[in-house]
Amino acid sequence: MCGIIGILGREEVSDRLVQGLRRLEYRGYDSAGLCTIVDGKLERRRAEGKLDNLARELDASPLPGTVGIAHTRWATHGAPTRDNAHPHATDEVALVHNGIIENFRPLREELIAEGRTFTSQTDTEVVAHLVSREVERGSSPKDAVAAVLKRLHGAFSLAILFRQHSDMLIGARLGSPLVVGYGEGETYLGSDALALAPLTQKISYLEEGDWVVITRDGTQIYDRDDNPVERPITISGASAAAIEKGNHRHYMQKEIYEQPIVVAQTLQTYIRSFEQQVALPDMTFSFADVPRITIVACGTSFYAGMVAKYWLEQFARVPCELDIASEFRYREPVLEAGGMALFISQSGETADTLAALRHARAQGQKIAVVVNVPTSSMAREADLLLPTHAGPEIGVASTKAFTCQLSVLAALAAKVARDKGKLTADEEQDIVLHLTEAPAAMNAALAHDADIEKMAPLIAKARDVLYLGRGTDYPMALEGALKLKEISYIHAEGYAAGEMKHGPIALIDDNVPVIVLAPSGPLFEKTVSNMQEVQARGGKVVLISDAEGLAQASEGTIATIEMPKVHPLIAPLVYAIPIQLLAYHVAVAKGTDVDQPRNLAKSVTVE
Repeated sequence: MCGIIGILGREEVSDRLVQGLRRLEYRGYDSAGLCTIVDGKLERRRAEGKLDNLARELDASPLPGTVGIAHTRWATHGAPTRDNAHPHATDEVALVHNGIIENFRPLREELIAEGRTFTSQTDTEVVAHLVSREVERGSSPKDAVAAVLKRLHGAFSLAILFRQHSDMLIGARLGSPLVVGYGEGETYLGSDALALAPLTQKISYLEEGDWVVITRDGTQIYDRDDNPVERPITISGASAAAIEKGNHRHYMQKEIYEQPIVVAQTLQTYIRSFEQQVALPDMTFSFADVPRITIVACGTSFYAGMVAKYWLEQFARVPCELDIASEFRYREPVLEAGGMALFISQSGETADTLAALRHARAQGQKIAVVVNVPTSSMAREADLLLPTHAGPEIGVASTKAFTCQLSVLAALAAKVARDKGKLTADEEQDIVLHLTEAPAAMNAALAHDADIEKMAPLIAKARDVLYLGRGTDYPMALEGALKLKEISYIHAEGYAAGEMKHGPIALIDDNVPVIVLAPSGPLFEKTVSNMQEVQARGGKVVLISDAEGLAQASEGTIATIEMPKVHPLIAPLVYAIPIQLLAYHVAVAKGTDVDQPRNLAKSVTVE
């Protein structure tokens, strides 16, 4: 979730380090800092809050040096203060760290017993002292790092500077990504390729347990057993231009508007338009032999998985379980022999989901992953990789990654159904036809943006909001509530509409807006009946439906949002648009930080 960049350069690096941190702002952070070597000393600048605060520190006290490391921190151990900001340093060593050192407490106690003084509340500072101790005892930087890495438990990526070695950077990763970038006479470290995009396109992805020694004479990567290894150099394709806002006010708004095109791009890789068939990447196993599917994810990806459960059971008639990744291992699930575990993650690095994947692998499950980063840890560990093609998603609240996940999952459901003999060729063609209609329908939904913006103030003044839906609109209600919570800080809850009478209806009064997702179709009348129960108790309803549904049920609502009439299969993709736009405009009306909401990070790489 935090961001790392390191540069071993030919010229001064501080400005480029700050620029690299700005490219990592999308991950979410609450403090930032950098360190270079100046006249044989480690010099740091750190600041709470946004990067502008760090930039002001540098304006007041510039930091020269041709080698440096920098970091954006999202607080885990210790509050988001200047003292807890990275880099952490001793007289000999400075380092930045993503992840969590799980055994930092006994290590810290050991170091304090030796008389070492800590200036922060972080787990990271322990690593700085451990490496420094080895160096002070006469170890080389390489030997010091090799010794310390073996003592660390948890998930981490590290970039380390040494006072006496201004021509060296050392990096390491275990459970948290780190890449090496190769430039003209310069070498770089970054927490992802995007951080290095303007500097170089030539990168190597460190594999699990790898660590790397970078000097002006060259780069050497070692595996977890300290054996020298080579990792392929690839062209990243990451583009700095891809993260510009263009003419949009916020990245989130830009990414909402990108959805028709990125969904189309994603579907193009999963549909053979000429044959009207669904096509998945090459597989090492057959869905026909899979008796049960277990879906595991977090947050918005979990709600995509909930929609997929409806589809897989409806079309393929295969039993599905759905688990929150952070709970999956701890309930000791019973996984059926020959089953498939399906993991969904935007980044492919989400710590809970990655740990769940490895647990399922150990239990003999076939592993499928839906990810937006095809070089991520989850992607590399999958039996079946199902990439989305959303492109970089900078806003912390997921939008286009979510709808691309839904696109892939719909295609997956059709393929499983076909392999299991539950779908005829004609039925498969029908599904393909409806999927190809989705981008145009999403464009039509975007056409109602101005109407949603006008009614947003009705919601912005609320303290609590409820979302209701049935069938696949139930997970969409959950996702709508999550989006509103994430960026507007309004308390919101999503419910299956039929559950209202079992308790939540007690919350209804004229101060609680209720957002109802009810496309016309098989479940429309039942949903409207639940909506009318709300209205009868003074609830203020916003109805999201198509023209047919609004004509039948808009009476008594405080506002309506019209959607195009679509087949139920693609309704989740289309109805994602209004719930995203509503959350966005409510947040703008409230003046919150839309792209970087408080306390949140884009990629959650700690448990």
